[in-house]
Amino acid sequence: MKHINIIITGKVQGVSFRAVTKMVADQMGVRGMIRNEKDGSVYAEAEGDDVLLEVFLEWCHDGPDRAIVEKVEVTPGEMKNYGNFEIIKNK
Repeated sequence: MKHINIIITGKVQGVSFRAVTKMVADQMGVRGMIRNEKDGSVYAEAEGDDVLLEVFLEWCHDGPDRAIVEKVEVTPGEMKNYGNFEIIKNK
């Protein structure tokens, strides 16, 4: 199991990116969180085995139909042992 931090930029807000990513993560068994950022990007944390995270990242490069992903930045992170994949709503 490993943990990665992901920053996705492009047209990724207002296109159901978080909701569809949660569905994909739930189907794959990837755990973590996703939220919109003030700069228009989407930030996610994902935990799972290497193969699952690789497939999950491939999906993040495409996103849902209406998204236009320009860049996906990935950095390793500390395991947080998420129980599921959740959408963090902005305050």
